[in-house]
Amino acid sequence: MSIVIRSLGIAVPSRVLTNADLEKMVDTSDEWIRERTGIRERRISDEPLSVLAEKAAREALENACVSPDDIELILMATITGDYPLPAAACLLQERLGIKEVPAFDLAAACSGFIYGLAVAEGLSARYSTILFVSGEILSAVTDYTDRSTCVLFGDGAGAAVLTVADGNISRRELVDYVICADGTGWRHIHIPAGGSAEPPTERTISERLHYIKMTGRDVFKNAVKRMEEAIVELLKRNNLDISGVDLIVPHQANARIIHTLCERLGVAKEKTYINIDRYGNTSAASIPLALYEAERDGLIGAGSLVVAASFGAGYTWGAALFRW
Repeated sequence: MSIVIRSLGIAVPSRVLTNADLEKMVDTSDEWIRERTGIRERRISDEPLSVLAEKAAREALENACVSPDDIELILMATITGDYPLPAAACLLQERLGIKEVPAFDLAAACSGFIYGLAVAEGLSARYSTILFVSGEILSAVTDYTDRSTCVLFGDGAGAAVLTVADGNISRRELVDYVICADGTGWRHIHIPAGGSAEPPTERTISERLHYIKMTGRDVFKNAVKRMEEAIVELLKRNNLDISGVDLIVPHQANARIIHTLCERLGVAKEKTYINIDRYGNTSAASIPLALYEAERDGLIGAGSLVVAASFGAGYTWGAALFRW
C-alpha cells in the first residue's frame, strides 16, 4: 500500500544564532564558516523538543483538516527527545490529547525522515492515518567550545500527516524509497557518553563526552557517495533518468556536500533545494523543513517528481521518490 503526505507543518525557534555570534564564542569567522559549510545562521531552542514537535504537528493537522482524534499512530524520528525515557512520541501524544494509540520513536539520526516514511508505509495496512514528526534539539548535544562542530547544528521540527493513497487523495505520494546502513561507520558521528557503554560520571562530564563528536573528512566522503548511490538506485528501479526529476531535496548537512553530490549526479543548482544557510543542520528535521518551504515557494506542485536523500550517523542513508 502506498502512502501520501496529506499535509506538512514545521516549527523553528525564534532565537537566531549567527556566525557573528559564534565568532564571540570560539576561534572562527563568518567567512570560514560560510566557505566550508554554507551556513549563515541557525535557530536555537530554549524549549524542549516536545514543544517544537507540538507546534509542527498542530500545523500539519490543521493543513490536513484532520483532528487529533483521527490519528491512529504517532511516530517520531529524533535522537534528542525531552528525556532518555520515555519516547518523545508519548510526550507529544499527551500534548495533543490523543488517547490510547501506538506511539514510538525511531533513531536514524539525519536519515530519520526517510526511515520513518518506510516504517509508516509498512504499518499503513493497519493504521491508515499516521502523525509523523521529525525533529531535533541538536543545540542540547552540541559542544560550543568545539569550533569544528558547533558551527553546524541547529534546531527544528517538521511534521507530516500520512494517509493511505486512494482515489480521492493521490498528491504527495511516496512512490518508492531506499534505506540502508553501515554500522562500521558509527564512530565517525557519535555521542560517546550517556548510554550503557559510558554512563554519566564526573569524568564523562568534565571531558565533554555528552556532545556530538565527528570525523569531518570521513563523513563528507561517505555522505556524497552514499546519497549518490541511493538516488541512482531509486531512479534505476523506477525507470527514471535524473533529467526527469523536478527537484532534488538533499539532507541539509553541508553546502559543499550538496554541491559535490549535484556535480556527480549532473544536476543543475536550480533543481536542488538548499536552506542550510538559514537553519544549519537540523538532522531529521531538515528534509521536511525543505519540502515544506519548496512547496510554499512554488518550486514543486501537482505532478512534480521530487527526490529526497539523506545521510547520517550510524552510518544510515536513504532516498525517497515522491510524485507531488
